[in-house]
Amino acid sequence: MYLAPLNYDRFFKKVFSDSEIAKKFLEDFLDTKIESLEILKEKHAVTDDAAFVEFDFRCRIKGIHIIIDMQQWYKADVSQRFYLYHALNTGLQLEKIPKERILVSRGKRQIKKVKDYRALEPVYTMIWMVDDTLGFRSQDFVSFTMTPEIVTDFVRNEKLWNRKKIKEIMNERANVLKVLSNRKKNVDFFGKNRLLFLFQKNIVKNQKLAKYVRWFEFAEKTRDKENREEDFKVFRGDPTFDEMMRRLDSSILTDEEIEYIEIERESWEEVNRHDRGHFEDGLKEGLKEGREDGLKEGLREGGNNKAIEMALAMRDKCLDLNIIAEISGFSVECIKKLEHEV
Repeated sequence: MYLAPLNYDRFFKKVFSDSEIAKKFLEDFLDTKIESLEILKEKHAVTDDAAFVEFDFRCRIKGIHIIIDMQQWYKADVSQRFYLYHALNTGLQLEKIPKERILVSRGKRQIKKVKDYRALEPVYTMIWMVDDTLGFRSQDFVSFTMTPEIVTDFVRNEKLWNRKKIKEIMNERANVLKVLSNRKKNVDFFGKNRLLFLFQKNIVKNQKLAKYVRWFEFAEKTRDKENREEDFKVFRGDPTFDEMMRRLDSSILTDEEIEYIEIERESWEEVNRHDRGHFEDGLKEGLKEGREDGLKEGLREGGNNKAIEMALAMRDKCLDLNIIAEISGFSVECIKKLEHEV
């Protein structure tokens, strides 16, 4: 192993604690120029019993508070958990919200200080997903924003779109745009916040001509426990990646860091074995029903929704189709249809 895996939390933090590295990543992903970046406190007590929440990386660039979190494991609660982080990153701005002086007239002159929430800045929460793609098969990333409900109603109005009356559609679109263009009392603030899921596996596969691609290719190469110096020749000469490689250099790792890598790898392999066991059980039960043409029904009756989830997870992990076929007894062609069937 030449470089430690960037996708492991400890090494992600070790690399991104360098503000210049973090700034360059954000510039490449957001396709913008960042004049300055302020690294913010990452660990906070947020409940009465002082339970802690800790972000992998938190910073502020001009007018935006940003979280970047590395998600290596498959988790069922990623949507809710990162929405909570997203909300917390807004709430934590209370630390520095200025107070406004207001004159209160009740028979005598009184001055009251209240927080001026107009100082709240938009939040970007960026979740770097190592293996999981949340069911998005081709997108490099997905971005969620808070938009007026009229927008989703417009897109999902099947009756409107089935009518194929362009004038009626354009009139409804005009109504949507009117709502979206409302700037009164900063109501457009809601749409400026973004919750982004970045899919390393899709990015590496898609090979788009985007600046951010090289970051994920670099991370993917460091995942190989047999990675070698020549694997990273293409990154040499770039000051940002040179510094990253210096920080991940396996020759300077402590005994504790080496042990951490081994524990993480063993844990991940155990998760894979556990998932594969569920997958096999579900497929075997599906086989009992004798329904190769009804794979969906067989899986539902045999392995329930868990088997379906694990089957899709195995496809997401790019497990060889012949191995899946050997485990399940289905033909390779049938396995290829699994994604569409389910």
